[in-house]
Amino acid sequence: MTDTVVRTIDMHTAGEPVRIVESGYPELRGTTILEKRRDALTRFDALRTMLMLEPRGHDGMYGVIPTAPCAQGADLAVLFTHQEGYSTMCGHATIAIGRWAVDSGRVPLVDGRAAFGLEAPCGVVRVEVEQKGEGAPLVAFESVPSFAMLLDQEVDLPGLGRVTFDIAFGGAFYAILPASRIGLSLMETPLAELVCAGTAITAAVRAALTIRHSTEPDLGFLYGTILTDDVPLGAHGGRPSYNLCIFAEGQIDRSPTGSGVTARIALAAARDEMNIGQFCEIRGVSGEGFVGTLTAAEPGPDGILSRVRVAGRSHYAARCEFIAEAGDRFAHGFTLPAKLSEL
Repeated sequence: MTDTVVRTIDMHTAGEPVRIVESGYPELRGTTILEKRRDALTRFDALRTMLMLEPRGHDGMYGVIPTAPCAQGADLAVLFTHQEGYSTMCGHATIAIGRWAVDSGRVPLVDGRAAFGLEAPCGVVRVEVEQKGEGAPLVAFESVPSFAMLLDQEVDLPGLGRVTFDIAFGGAFYAILPASRIGLSLMETPLAELVCAGTAITAAVRAALTIRHSTEPDLGFLYGTILTDDVPLGAHGGRPSYNLCIFAEGQIDRSPTGSGVTARIALAAARDEMNIGQFCEIRGVSGEGFVGTLTAAEPGPDGILSRVRVAGRSHYAARCEFIAEAGDRFAHGFTLPAKLSEL
Protein backbone atom coordinates (compact mmCIF):
# COMPACT_ATOMS: atom_id res chain seq x y z
CA MET A 1 0.00 0.00 0.00
CA THR A 2 1.19 3.51 -0.78
CA ASP A 3 0.21 6.95 0.42
CA THR A 4 -2.21 9.04 -1.65
CA VAL A 5 -1.06 12.59 -2.40
CA VAL A 6 -3.32 15.21 -3.99
CA ARG A 7 -2.28 18.82 -4.56
CA THR A 8 -4.85 21.60 -4.71
CA ILE A 9 -5.33 25.32 -4.97
CA ASP A 10 -7.85 26.51 -2.38
CA MET A 11 -9.87 29.62 -3.20
CA HIS A 12 -13.09 31.24 -2.04
CA THR A 13 -15.78 33.14 -3.89
CA ALA A 14 -17.89 35.41 -1.69
CA GLY A 15 -16.74 33.33 1.27
CA GLU A 16 -17.67 29.93 -0.20
CA PRO A 17 -14.66 27.56 -0.43
CA VAL A 18 -13.41 26.11 -3.71
CA ARG A 19 -10.77 23.35 -3.60
CA ILE A 20 -9.37 22.89 -7.14
CA VAL A 21 -7.41 19.68 -7.76
CA GLU A 22 -4.17 20.38 -9.62
CA SER A 23 -2.47 16.97 -9.44
CA GLY A 24 -2.91 13.49 -8.01
CA TYR A 25 -6.30 12.69 -9.51
CA PRO A 26 -6.42 9.88 -12.13
CA GLU A 27 -7.63 10.41 -15.68
CA LEU A 28 -11.38 9.89 -16.05
CA ARG A 29 -12.97 7.66 -18.66
CA GLY A 30 -15.89 8.69 -20.85
CA THR A 31 -16.84 10.33 -24.11
CA THR A 32 -19.15 12.86 -22.38
CA ILE A 33 -18.80 14.87 -19.21
CA LEU A 34 -21.72 12.98 -17.64
CA GLU A 35 -19.99 9.66 -18.36
CA LYS A 36 -16.88 11.04 -16.63
CA ARG A 37 -19.04 12.13 -13.70
CA ARG A 38 -20.32 8.57 -13.37
CA ASP A 39 -16.77 7.25 -13.65
CA ALA A 40 -15.61 9.55 -10.85
CA LEU A 41 -18.43 8.27 -8.64
CA THR A 42 -17.77 4.62 -9.48
CA ARG A 43 -13.97 4.46 -9.35
CA PHE A 44 -12.62 7.45 -7.46
CA ASP A 45 -15.25 8.60 -4.97
CA ALA A 46 -12.80 7.94 -2.13
CA LEU A 47 -10.75 10.88 -3.43
CA ARG A 48 -13.80 13.12 -3.25
CA THR A 49 -14.49 12.10 0.36
CA MET A 50 -10.80 12.43 1.22
CA LEU A 51 -10.79 16.08 0.10
CA MET A 52 -14.31 17.13 1.10
CA LEU A 53 -14.86 15.47 4.48
CA GLU A 54 -13.07 15.78 7.81
CA PRO A 55 -10.24 15.77 8.79
CA ARG A 56 -9.02 17.43 5.54
CA GLY A 57 -12.29 19.16 4.71
CA HIS A 58 -15.49 20.07 6.51
CA ASP A 59 -19.26 20.03 6.09
CA GLY A 60 -19.18 23.17 3.98
CA MET A 61 -16.31 22.22 1.66
CA TYR A 62 -16.69 22.41 -2.11
CA GLY A 63 -14.37 21.09 -4.79
CA VAL A 64 -13.45 21.05 -8.48
CA ILE A 65 -11.95 18.19 -10.48
CA PRO A 66 -10.58 19.46 -13.82
CA THR A 67 -10.77 16.99 -16.70
CA ALA A 68 -10.38 16.98 -20.48
CA PRO A 69 -13.35 18.56 -22.31
CA CYS A 70 -15.68 16.47 -24.47
CA ALA A 71 -18.16 18.99 -25.85
CA GLN A 72 -17.72 21.23 -28.87
CA GLY A 73 -16.83 24.77 -27.87
CA ALA A 74 -15.28 23.76 -24.54
CA ASP A 75 -11.67 24.71 -23.73
CA LEU A 76 -11.70 23.28 -20.20
CA ALA A 77 -13.98 20.87 -18.34
CA VAL A 78 -14.69 20.28 -14.65
CA LEU A 79 -16.67 18.21 -12.20
CA PHE A 80 -18.05 19.84 -9.05
CA THR A 81 -17.96 18.03 -5.70
CA HIS A 82 -19.27 18.55 -2.17
CA GLN A 83 -19.77 16.57 1.02
CA GLU A 84 -22.66 14.51 -0.39
CA GLY A 85 -21.60 13.93 -3.99
CA TYR A 86 -21.36 15.72 -7.35
CA SER A 87 -23.37 18.73 -8.46
CA THR A 88 -24.30 19.58 -12.05
CA MET A 89 -23.38 23.27 -11.98
CA CYS A 90 -21.69 25.63 -9.56
CA GLY A 91 -21.46 29.35 -10.19
CA HIS A 92 -19.14 30.30 -7.35
CA ALA A 93 -16.70 27.57 -8.43
CA THR A 94 -16.97 28.69 -12.07
CA ILE A 95 -15.95 32.21 -11.02
CA ALA A 96 -12.96 30.75 -9.15
CA ILE A 97 -12.03 28.60 -12.16
CA GLY A 98 -12.07 31.69 -14.37
CA ARG A 99 -9.38 33.36 -12.31
CA TRP A 100 -7.41 30.14 -11.79
CA ALA A 101 -7.45 29.30 -15.51
CA VAL A 102 -5.91 32.67 -16.38
CA ASP A 103 -3.40 32.79 -13.51
CA SER A 104 -2.21 29.23 -14.18
CA GLY A 105 -1.67 29.94 -17.88
CA ARG A 106 -4.36 27.57 -19.09
CA VAL A 107 -6.18 30.48 -20.75
CA PRO A 108 -4.33 33.53 -22.14
CA LEU A 109 -5.10 37.03 -20.89
CA VAL A 110 -4.94 39.52 -23.77
CA ASP A 111 -5.19 43.26 -23.04
CA GLY A 112 -6.64 42.47 -19.64
CA ARG A 113 -9.36 40.15 -20.96
CA ALA A 114 -9.89 36.44 -21.48
CA ALA A 115 -12.79 34.27 -22.60
CA PHE A 116 -13.22 30.51 -22.80
CA GLY A 117 -15.78 27.75 -22.86
CA LEU A 118 -16.09 25.72 -19.65
CA GLU A 119 -17.79 22.34 -19.83
CA ALA A 120 -19.78 21.50 -16.71
CA PRO A 121 -22.11 18.53 -16.25
CA CYS A 122 -25.06 20.78 -17.16
CA GLY A 123 -23.43 21.94 -20.41
CA VAL A 124 -20.91 24.47 -21.74
CA VAL A 125 -20.90 27.92 -20.15
CA ARG A 126 -19.02 30.90 -21.52
CA VAL A 127 -16.62 32.43 -19.00
CA GLU A 128 -15.13 35.94 -19.25
CA VAL A 129 -12.32 37.39 -17.13
CA GLU A 130 -11.59 41.10 -16.90
CA GLN A 131 -8.47 42.30 -15.09
CA LYS A 132 -8.29 46.00 -14.25
CA GLY A 133 -5.35 47.04 -12.12
CA GLU A 134 -4.38 45.05 -9.03
CA GLY A 135 -6.51 42.63 -7.10
CA ALA A 136 -9.01 39.97 -8.03
CA PRO A 137 -10.36 40.19 -11.57
CA LEU A 138 -14.05 40.34 -12.35
CA VAL A 139 -15.20 36.95 -13.64
CA ALA A 140 -18.55 36.41 -15.32
CA PHE A 141 -20.24 33.43 -16.90
CA GLU A 142 -23.34 33.08 -19.04
CA SER A 143 -25.59 30.26 -17.96
CA VAL A 144 -26.87 27.29 -19.88
CA PRO A 145 -30.54 27.68 -20.92
CA SER A 146 -32.48 28.08 -17.68
CA PHE A 147 -36.17 27.93 -16.92
CA ALA A 148 -38.95 27.71 -14.39
CA MET A 149 -40.06 24.08 -14.46
CA LEU A 150 -43.05 24.28 -12.11
CA LEU A 151 -44.86 27.28 -10.63
CA ASP A 152 -47.01 27.49 -7.52
CA GLN A 153 -46.56 23.91 -6.37
CA GLU A 154 -47.71 22.82 -2.93
CA VAL A 155 -46.47 20.32 -0.39
CA ASP A 156 -47.46 19.52 3.20
CA LEU A 157 -44.81 20.01 5.86
CA PRO A 158 -45.17 18.99 9.52
CA GLY A 159 -45.42 22.10 11.65
CA LEU A 160 -45.59 24.40 8.63
CA GLY A 161 -48.75 23.23 6.90
CA ARG A 162 -49.31 23.63 3.17
CA VAL A 163 -46.27 25.32 1.59
CA THR A 164 -46.24 26.90 -1.89
CA PHE A 165 -43.00 26.98 -3.89
CA ASP A 166 -41.58 27.11 -7.42
CA ILE A 167 -39.07 24.80 -9.13
CA ALA A 168 -36.49 26.47 -11.37
CA PHE A 169 -33.40 25.27 -13.21
CA GLY A 170 -30.21 27.33 -13.43
CA GLY A 171 -27.82 24.47 -14.16
CA ALA A 172 -29.35 22.59 -11.22
CA PHE A 173 -32.94 22.36 -9.99
CA TYR A 174 -34.02 24.29 -6.89
CA ALA A 175 -37.19 24.70 -4.87
CA ILE A 176 -37.49 28.48 -4.42
CA LEU A 177 -39.68 30.45 -2.03
CA PRO A 178 -39.48 33.47 0.27
CA ALA A 179 -38.85 32.59 3.91
CA SER A 180 -41.81 34.78 4.87
CA ARG A 181 -44.12 32.27 3.16
CA ILE A 182 -43.40 29.77 5.93
CA GLY A 183 -43.58 32.36 8.69
CA LEU A 184 -39.84 32.98 8.95
CA SER A 185 -37.67 36.04 8.33
CA LEU A 186 -34.65 35.47 6.13
CA MET A 187 -32.83 38.29 7.94
CA GLU A 188 -34.00 37.77 11.54
CA THR A 189 -34.75 34.07 12.03
CA PRO A 190 -31.76 32.11 13.43
CA LEU A 191 -29.78 30.46 10.66
CA ALA A 192 -30.13 26.99 12.17
CA GLU A 193 -33.92 27.29 12.01
CA LEU A 194 -33.80 28.40 8.37
CA VAL A 195 -31.55 25.47 7.51
CA CYS A 196 -33.91 23.00 9.22
CA ALA A 197 -36.83 24.42 7.24
CA GLY A 198 -34.91 24.32 3.96
CA THR A 199 -33.81 20.74 4.53
CA ALA A 200 -37.38 19.70 5.34
CA ILE A 201 -38.70 21.39 2.20
CA THR A 202 -36.10 19.64 0.02
CA ALA A 203 -36.99 16.24 1.49
CA ALA A 204 -40.72 16.82 1.11
CA VAL A 205 -40.44 18.04 -2.48
CA ARG A 206 -38.21 15.11 -3.46
CA ALA A 207 -40.81 12.72 -2.02
CA ALA A 208 -43.75 14.46 -3.69
CA LEU A 209 -42.42 15.35 -7.15
CA THR A 210 -40.45 13.71 -9.92
CA ILE A 211 -37.92 16.14 -11.38
CA ARG A 212 -36.99 15.55 -15.01
CA HIS A 213 -34.68 17.39 -17.37
CA SER A 214 -35.93 17.36 -20.96
CA THR A 215 -32.65 16.18 -22.52
CA GLU A 216 -30.33 14.81 -19.81
CA PRO A 217 -31.69 12.28 -17.27
CA ASP A 218 -28.60 12.75 -15.07
CA LEU A 219 -29.66 16.37 -14.45
CA GLY A 220 -33.14 15.38 -13.28
CA PHE A 221 -32.97 15.77 -9.51
CA LEU A 222 -33.71 18.46 -6.94
CA TYR A 223 -30.37 19.87 -5.79
CA GLY A 224 -31.67 21.91 -2.87
CA THR A 225 -33.92 24.69 -1.59
CA ILE A 226 -33.36 28.44 -1.83
CA LEU A 227 -35.05 30.66 0.74
CA THR A 228 -35.21 34.32 -0.29
CA ASP A 229 -36.20 37.68 1.13
CA ASP A 230 -39.13 39.63 -0.35
CA VAL A 231 -37.10 42.08 -2.47
CA PRO A 232 -38.22 42.04 -6.14
CA LEU A 233 -35.46 41.41 -8.70
CA GLY A 234 -36.74 43.46 -11.60
CA ALA A 235 -35.96 47.08 -10.70
CA HIS A 236 -32.74 48.70 -11.95
CA GLY A 237 -30.72 50.20 -9.12
CA GLY A 238 -32.87 48.52 -6.49
CA ARG A 239 -31.57 47.29 -3.16
CA PRO A 240 -29.86 43.88 -3.07
CA SER A 241 -31.85 40.74 -2.51
CA TYR A 242 -30.61 37.79 -0.46
CA ASN A 243 -30.42 34.04 -1.13
CA LEU A 244 -29.95 31.25 1.37
CA CYS A 245 -29.17 28.04 -0.53
CA ILE A 246 -29.44 24.81 1.48
CA PHE A 247 -28.24 21.67 -0.31
CA ALA A 248 -26.72 18.22 0.28
CA GLU A 249 -27.14 17.23 3.95
CA GLY A 250 -27.99 20.69 5.23
CA GLN A 251 -24.94 22.32 3.63
CA ILE A 252 -25.14 26.12 3.35
CA ASP A 253 -23.66 28.00 0.42
CA ARG A 254 -21.88 31.03 1.88
CA SER A 255 -22.06 32.75 -1.52
CA PRO A 256 -25.29 33.78 -3.29
CA THR A 257 -25.03 30.52 -5.32
CA GLY A 258 -24.34 31.26 -8.99
CA SER A 259 -26.70 28.60 -10.31
CA GLY A 260 -29.24 29.76 -7.73
CA VAL A 261 -28.95 33.36 -8.93
CA THR A 262 -29.49 32.03 -12.45
CA ALA A 263 -32.53 30.00 -11.36
CA ARG A 264 -34.08 32.99 -9.53
CA ILE A 265 -33.65 35.27 -12.53
CA ALA A 266 -35.04 32.59 -14.87
CA LEU A 267 -38.01 32.34 -12.51
CA ALA A 268 -38.46 36.12 -12.56
CA ALA A 269 -38.35 36.07 -16.37
CA ALA A 270 -40.97 33.30 -16.48
CA ARG A 271 -43.22 35.41 -14.27
CA ASP A 272 -42.61 38.47 -16.47
CA GLU A 273 -40.94 40.27 -13.55
CA MET A 274 -37.64 40.92 -15.36
CA ASN A 275 -36.89 42.06 -18.90
CA ILE A 276 -33.84 41.41 -21.06
CA GLY A 277 -31.01 43.69 -19.98
CA GLN A 278 -32.23 44.13 -16.43
CA PHE A 279 -29.85 43.22 -13.63
CA CYS A 280 -29.86 42.80 -9.89
CA GLU A 281 -27.45 42.12 -7.04
CA ILE A 282 -28.13 39.01 -4.97
CA ARG A 283 -26.15 38.38 -1.80
CA GLY A 284 -25.49 35.25 0.21
CA VAL A 285 -25.04 34.51 3.88
CA SER A 286 -21.51 35.98 3.83
CA GLY A 287 -22.96 39.35 2.79
CA GLU A 288 -21.03 39.32 -0.51
CA GLY A 289 -23.01 39.58 -3.73
CA PHE A 290 -23.10 38.48 -7.36
CA VAL A 291 -24.62 40.65 -10.09
CA GLY A 292 -27.02 38.75 -12.32
CA THR A 293 -28.26 40.06 -15.68
CA LEU A 294 -31.01 38.59 -17.84
CA THR A 295 -29.32 38.47 -21.25
CA ALA A 296 -31.88 36.47 -23.26
CA ALA A 297 -35.38 35.03 -22.88
CA GLU A 298 -37.42 33.19 -25.49
CA PRO A 299 -40.16 30.54 -25.64
CA GLY A 300 -38.95 26.94 -25.45
CA PRO A 301 -40.20 23.43 -24.67
CA ASP A 302 -39.87 24.08 -20.94
CA GLY A 303 -41.51 27.52 -21.02
CA ILE A 304 -39.42 30.68 -21.18
CA LEU A 305 -35.78 29.75 -21.72
CA SER A 306 -33.44 32.31 -20.20
CA ARG A 307 -29.76 33.06 -20.36
CA VAL A 308 -28.29 34.77 -17.33
CA ARG A 309 -24.91 36.46 -16.86
CA VAL A 310 -23.53 36.12 -13.32
CA ALA A 311 -20.47 38.14 -12.22
CA GLY A 312 -18.32 38.09 -9.08
CA ARG A 313 -14.76 37.83 -7.74
CA SER A 314 -12.73 35.01 -6.25
CA HIS A 315 -9.67 35.06 -3.97
CA TYR A 316 -6.87 32.64 -3.13
CA ALA A 317 -6.80 30.97 0.27
CA ALA A 318 -4.05 28.31 0.16
CA ARG A 319 -1.84 25.98 -1.86
CA CYS A 320 -2.14 22.54 -0.34
CA GLU A 321 -0.72 19.04 -0.47
CA PHE A 322 -3.13 16.54 1.05
CA ILE A 323 -1.81 13.18 2.19
CA ALA A 324 -3.77 10.03 3.01
CA GLU A 325 -1.34 7.64 4.59
CA ALA A 326 -1.68 3.93 3.99
CA GLY A 327 -3.40 2.43 7.00
CA ASP A 328 -5.02 5.69 8.10
CA ARG A 329 -8.52 4.88 9.33
CA PHE A 330 -9.65 8.30 8.07
CA ALA A 331 -7.80 8.24 4.75
CA HIS A 332 -11.12 8.67 2.94
CA GLY A 333 -12.58 11.14 5.41
CA PHE A 334 -15.46 10.85 7.83
CA THR A 335 -18.58 12.69 8.93
CA LEU A 336 -19.66 13.31 12.50
CA PRO A 337 -22.28 10.81 13.71
CA ALA A 338 -25.69 11.94 14.89
CA LYS A 339 -24.97 10.09 18.16
CA LEU A 340 -21.97 8.24 19.52
CA SER A 341 -23.76 4.88 19.49
CA GLU A 342 -23.47 5.01 15.68
CA LEU A 343 -19.67 4.78 15.83
